Amino acid sequence: MRERESRDVRKKLCKLCLDRVAFVSYRDEKRLARAITDRGKIVPRRISGNCAKHQTQVTRAVKRARYLALLPFASESYR
Repeated sequence: MRERESRDVRKKLCKLCLDRVAFVSYRDEKRLARAITDRGKIVPRRISGNCAKHQTQVTRAVKRARYLALLPFASESYR
């Protein structure tokens, strides 16, 4: 426990809040591509640093983009 106190641990800031993004659209492929791994999994909130509101929007947008074939469900090499 003492190790944790000695290190300066900064909380990750939500990039979407900093950019003042009101709504994450499924059409924004560049932003959504950063939200998925190379295998096609959605990056969790604790790793990405998104706030709960924006993580929900990102998840919903990724799922919609996958359904419309804008993003892959899984990578080609994974199959």
